Amino acid sequence: MRFMKRSIAAAIAATVALGLASCAPNAQGGASTPSGTAGAATPVKVAMLTSQTGPLAAYGAAYTAGFEAGLDYATDGTGEVAGHKIDLTWADDQGNPDTAVAKAKDFIGQGYQILAGTAASGVATAVAEQAAQNKVLYISGPAAADAITGVNGYTFRSGRQTYQDVATAGTFIGDPKGKHVVVFAQDNAFGQGNLAAVKTVLGGKGATVDGVLVAEDATEFTPFAQQLIDAKPDLVFVAWAGASSGAMWTALTQQGVFDAAPVVTGLGDVATYGAYGDASSKISFLNHYFSGAAGTEQEKAMIALLEKNGNKGDLFSPDGFVAAQMVVHAIEKGGGSVDGMVKALEGWSFDSVKGKLTIRAEDHALIQPMYQAKLVQSGGAWTPELVKKIDAGSVTPPVAKK
Repeated sequence: MRFMKRSIAAAIAATVALGLASCAPNAQGGASTPSGTAGAATPVKVAMLTSQTGPLAAYGAAYTAGFEAGLDYATDGTGEVAGHKIDLTWADDQGNPDTAVAKAKDFIGQGYQILAGTAASGVATAVAEQAAQNKVLYISGPAAADAITGVNGYTFRSGRQTYQDVATAGTFIGDPKGKHVVVFAQDNAFGQGNLAAVKTVLGGKGATVDGVLVAEDATEFTPFAQQLIDAKPDLVFVAWAGASSGAMWTALTQQGVFDAAPVVTGLGDVATYGAYGDASSKISFLNHYFSGAAGTEQEKAMIALLEKNGNKGDLFSPDGFVAAQMVVHAIEKGGGSVDGMVKALEGWSFDSVKGKLTIRAEDHALIQPMYQAKLVQSGGAWTPELVKKIDAGSVTPPVAKK
C-alpha cells in the first residue's frame, strides 16, 4: 500500500463545509452469529469520539443516531458479532484536536482497539496520527478532508471526501475540459480552501478556474454579483458560511447571476433547507445524502430504525450507519487483531444506505455514489428532491500516492 499527506491538505481540509427494522441484514451488509467461538466471552471495546458539543455538534448527533441504527441493523439487534459483545464508549471531542488526541490516548491506554466518529477534519488528521503510532483501527466519520484518505495504513473513513463533493459539482457541466468555473467565496481559510479544491479537482480535469473572493465583513454584494456575470462562467461554485448568506443569495438573484450560468453549492443538513430565500428553487445542489435520496433497502432500514428512536435521516446519518457496518465486519473477519481488521476492510465491497460501497485497498478511499438535488416547496417548507444519482465511478478520487 502507498500512503501520503497531500501538500494541499490544509486548504482542502476546510472545503465545502460541505421499514425493515425487524429484517436481518444481508450477507454483505451484516454479520453472522456463529453457534460458538473460542472468544465468545471477550467483548471488543470501541471508542466513539465525535462532536457532542461545539460548532459541529449537529453533525455529531446525526452521525451518532446513524451509527446506533447501523449497529442494530448489522448485528440484527444483538449488539454482538461472532460471539463478541461490542462494548461502546462515547466521548465528546468538542471539535478540538487537542481534546480528541488526549481522549484517544486514554482509550488506547485502556486497551481499545477501534476508534471512530470524527466530524471535524482537523481532529481526524490528529487522531489518525495516534492510530498509526499505536497501531489501532481508526474509522473517521463526516470529516471531509482529502488528506485523511491514504494518511496511513490504520485509518479509514465512513463518509465522503472533498474530492467527491467537488467532482459532483462538476457533473452539472459535463466534461469540465475547456469550461470556465468561477468560485464565489469569502476571503478566509474556508473560501480559499474551496478555491484550492476546485482548482485541484476540476482544474485537473481541464477547466479554467478563477475565484471571486469577498471580504468576510462585506455587506453589499451587488458589485461582486456583477463580477460573476462579467466573467462569463460556465459554472459558478458558491462556498459561503455565516450571517451574510441571505444577503449574498438575494444579490445573486436580483442581479441575474442564475440567468448567466448554473450556480452550484453543497446541500447541507436539514436545518439549512430554509436558508436560501428567493434563490432556493434556482440553486443546483451537489449532495452527499438527504433522507430518501437513495431508495435502497438499507436506507429504508436505517430510516425505520432512526424513527423508532425519535430521529430523522440527515446529511451524515449514512456516515454513522456505514461506520457500524465497518466495525462489525472488521470484528467478524479480523481474527481478533488490528492487522486482521485492517486486512478485512481493505477492498471490501458492501451494500449500504447509498448503495454499493467499496473500500479501496490502496488508500482506504470510500468509493460511493453522490447526488444532484434541488429544493422544492412542500407544505410551506423547502425540501430536497433528487435530480440525478451520480455514479461512484464518475467521482472517484485518484489513488493517494507517495
